[in-house]
Amino acid sequence: MVKIGLLLGMCFVALSSFSQYDGEGADEVSRFRPGAMWFYTGVRPAKADKPSKYDRLIVDVTYNDWIGDEDLFQNSWASIGANTNLMFDIPLTKGNTVALGLGVSHQYTNVRHDNKFVVDEDANTTTYAFKDSTDLFRKSMFIGNSFSVPFELRFRSSSWKHVKFHLGFKLGYQVNTLSKNVSIIKGQKEVSKRYGSADENKFIYSAHARLGFRKWALYASYNFNTIFSNSKSTQLNAVQFGLSRSLF
Repeated sequence: MVKIGLLLGMCFVALSSFSQYDGEGADEVSRFRPGAMWFYTGVRPAKADKPSKYDRLIVDVTYNDWIGDEDLFQNSWASIGANTNLMFDIPLTKGNTVALGLGVSHQYTNVRHDNKFVVDEDANTTTYAFKDSTDLFRKSMFIGNSFSVPFELRFRSSSWKHVKFHLGFKLGYQVNTLSKNVSIIKGQKEVSKRYGSADENKFIYSAHARLGFRKWALYASYNFNTIFSNSKSTQLNAVQFGLSRSLF
């Protein structure tokens, strides 16, 4: 009986330790964060009088597209990418209702389209060519990886169950791009790849915004500079729409 009592007591303590704050009561103060590891600011728990910090590890799952010489939403719905943002949350007010966000971001983009890019090395141009009846390729992808430094001005309601709005700007560098064409030739699938282009814009200048509640937000971004730098190339500005999840 003693062993059974000890076992039941241990189970009760374990269940109590995993219980969540219910948020009830005006005088009840919680140091819990709305996500995994949000109770911690580093190697030790936050001090009781220290403002709660939010949105330090954010993943954006995005639909990738472009606008300019080509219209929005003409590409495949499978143009899916992801941004991983590791940020410092710097409170500007006592309750952290206004804050600055600063950090580093990796961006993976994948635009799935039905046409192809034609690179002219001599003229230093890249043009978007439409598929015709003689083309054997079935689909094309334009893939890129970049790193950026994001700056954000963050607004939140006072509760930890807060509504939030982030307005940001990114300065970044395009590490690589890949144009990939998939063709069916004599019944066989063939894949051709081309890395980079004659006039690829390496630097990125973009604005973005998030609007959401607690751990979730809608996300949108727009690149001010075009994908290709030559004025005779097809002029395209990258855009993203998606959903953000704050993990920490």
